[in-house]
Amino acid sequence: MRGWRRKRGQDGEQIATEFLQHQGYRIEERNYRVRQGEVDIIAWDGATLVFVEVKTKSNAGFGHPEEMVDARKQRTLAQVAMVYVQQKQVEHTALRFDVIAVRLGTAIPNVSHYPAAFSPASPYFY
Repeated sequence: MRGWRRKRGQDGEQIATEFLQHQGYRIEERNYRVRQGEVDIIAWDGATLVFVEVKTKSNAGFGHPEEMVDARKQRTLAQVAMVYVQQKQVEHTALRFDVIAVRLGTAIPNVSHYPAAFSPASPYFY
């Protein structure tokens, strides 16, 4: 990934992390990576474990950031979440998949939070 894209993504993730903390979420992990892929943020919203995908864009060209979380990305996030749940032994915990869209390019970044943006397709999630 190009340096400026990586920097923009890191900036967006930091903004999203601060946003979630301000909303009362407890951040558990950032950039959790396993062989199956990566989740940007894993946090607790009360008793619910939340897997958060952050998408950051500087402008609306080529669509909005939240539109970039397609079915393939959702499957990857679900697979990574399943590994996390098994590794941390939190099988009987409520789970949720959120998307945070960060739009840069103005003095104040615009943050849109989509709780429960999608659900894993498999009935055998864990």
